[in-house]
Amino acid sequence: MTCVLPLRWLQGKCDTKKTMDASLARARVRARRCAVQALYQWQFVNQEPGEILKEFVADRELIKVDMEYFELLLRAVPEHIEELQEDLAGVLDRPLEQVDPVERTVLLIGAYELRFQPDVPWRVAVNESVELVKMFGAEQGFRYVNAALDRLAKSLRPEALA
Repeated sequence: MTCVLPLRWLQGKCDTKKTMDASLARARVRARRCAVQALYQWQFVNQEPGEILKEFVADRELIKVDMEYFELLLRAVPEHIEELQEDLAGVLDRPLEQVDPVERTVLLIGAYELRFQPDVPWRVAVNESVELVKMFGAEQGFRYVNAALDRLAKSLRPEALA
């Protein structure tokens, strides 16, 4: 059996680490999308995160999703809800309960990543949250989320923004 490599590999222009990093990044984007849907369900159905996870795995095609990260978000956001709400209360212009439910869910995910996931750069956490609101939220909701998480990033990660 002969192995044929693409020309870019032979010319040294393909970095396998970058390719793997990009693949992981796309899988995490998919995990965040699933987490928005699952955490939205958690807020309104008051179902245990473990049950929601089982339901997602059984009922949906979770292709190329970073399942470990999806499960982490689904379990950790409810576990740290009080801290996240407190963090967000300091950067929002109204109580979190009055924020659009989709935007609220995305804000919680973004706040979790900013506080508890130092391996996620703050710009990635904010940008991914903005993209999630553009996908699932109200037309201009991304502006609100962007401003709130930017303020939160300055509070939680001042050294990264210096």
